[in-house]
Amino acid sequence: MFHKEGQKIILAALSILLALGLSAHFFLDNEPLKKILVSVLILFFLLILQFFRNPKRDFQLSDNYVLSPVDGKVVVIEEVFDKEFFNEKRIQISVFMSPINVHVTRYPVGGKVVYSKYHPGKYLVAWHPKSSEENERTTVVVNNEIFGDVLHRQIAGALAKRIVNYAVEGQKVNQAEDSGFIKFGSRVDVLLPLGTKVNVKLNQKVKGGITILAEK
Repeated sequence: MFHKEGQKIILAALSILLALGLSAHFFLDNEPLKKILVSVLILFFLLILQFFRNPKRDFQLSDNYVLSPVDGKVVVIEEVFDKEFFNEKRIQISVFMSPINVHVTRYPVGGKVVYSKYHPGKYLVAWHPKSSEENERTTVVVNNEIFGDVLHRQIAGALAKRIVNYAVEGQKVNQAEDSGFIKFGSRVDVLLPLGTKVNVKLNQKVKGGITILAEK
């Protein structure tokens, strides 16, 4: 199963790679070189398919949990001062996605979208300390009955230069449903109220919509 954000790219890549493969078949006389070229084209296409995969998952939803919005590795757990929305201290949990991770962004909690904003910016590497404030990013805040306002922020990286955000202010959203998509690797920050019990550790691998980041 592939995400809708990849449909046009997959079709375009398939067309280009087929054209290159057929050209190699008809115009290259060197058989070993022909086989290598075709193998490289097939491998490249398989990498594109892997990037846009959207595997079916059995979500265990609960308002008592904050779920990881993306697949990846926990790279930050710290107290920060948020200047964009809360203007106060929050617990930040950041998940870094490599190009081989599933790149669907999911709502960590369900509720009402009270804030959704796109920020143009730089393309520092995603693990850079200033990427949360200086990189291209989108910020979404969902008001949840248990946790109150929960913020998640999609952050572009050195390779990820296409952020898709579906959140619209005022809409009701369900936990673990699609919030957006980041193309070609980056990171997502989640900001939680102080006192929230964090359930993950640094360098822990997490799955979007499956791993419980925190709970009440």
